[in-house]
Amino acid sequence: MRRATLDNSATLRYIRTMEIESIRHKGLRRFFETGNAKGLVGDAGRLRKMLAFIDAAESFEELSVPPNFGLHELTGDRKGNWSMTVTRNWRMTFGLNDEGALIDMDLEDYHGA
Repeated sequence: MRRATLDNSATLRYIRTMEIESIRHKGLRRFFETGNAKGLVGDAGRLRKMLAFIDAAESFEELSVPPNFGLHELTGDRKGNWSMTVTRNWRMTFGLNDEGALIDMDLEDYHGA
């Protein structure tokens, strides 16, 4: 039987996680910073899971791995922005900066319902 041994010469590597650089929606920003759900629309429990999912991801590509919350790129004049499903009509939308951080995160009903 082979035994696993710890390689003491190995160096620890820095694990980079997804960074949320800016949040547009005032209620979503408050929720992210303090956990206070005042001013939120939609499902606060689902939003909490979504933010934890983003925080745990090491790369943008991991956001498309289930449970991916319906991650998709927007089209038309919103091309370059991404969306994740919060509820039937509400979406968490965001862009990416050159370093791969999420920017201009918003909570919106862009279907206009």
